Amino acid sequence: MNTFELVLTDAEKRFCKDLVAWTIRHHLGGATGPKPALDSTTLNEELGAFVTLKRDGRLRGCIGNVVGNGPLVATIERMAGAAAFEDPRFPPLTAGELDDLEIEVSVMGPLTPCPDPELIEVGRHGLYIRKSMHSGLLLPQVATEWGWDRETFLDQTCVKAGLPKGTWRKPKTEIWWFEAVIF
Repeated sequence: MNTFELVLTDAEKRFCKDLVAWTIRHHLGGATGPKPALDSTTLNEELGAFVTLKRDGRLRGCIGNVVGNGPLVATIERMAGAAAFEDPRFPPLTAGELDDLEIEVSVMGPLTPCPDPELIEVGRHGLYIRKSMHSGLLLPQVATEWGWDRETFLDQTCVKAGLPKGTWRKPKTEIWWFEAVIF
């Protein structure tokens, strides 16, 4: 069974969100004070992360790295800028949107092949589906937010990949799963 056991302290979680906010403000030229800093062994681990930005409960940007490429803290900082200014689904964030911005960080566990789609637990597992040149990923919280069951989650991950619903049942379709610490 896929189990991810990363523990982040409240201080580490608060720091990560503060870093996201500072990074966005800095990019817009409105950051005050020095860049947030925290001495943490955990935040120096090489882990993937996604930064999700919402306004009024609606998605405003979400970008991440599934696997780590350097320290987690650096990944979170890069993904903050990417979610705010490079998500192709949205125009770049503006200074006028900052006050209403909701920040969510997902620290990724390992991405491994799913041995059986019946084992997928909605709200616990995130999915990555790949077939041929198409691939799509949905974080664990997406299925919960939309009230999806397991099959709908699998279908919607296919749709995210640009594939028809039900492709997850076809031969040569790869289903990968992961867990994440979400805050």
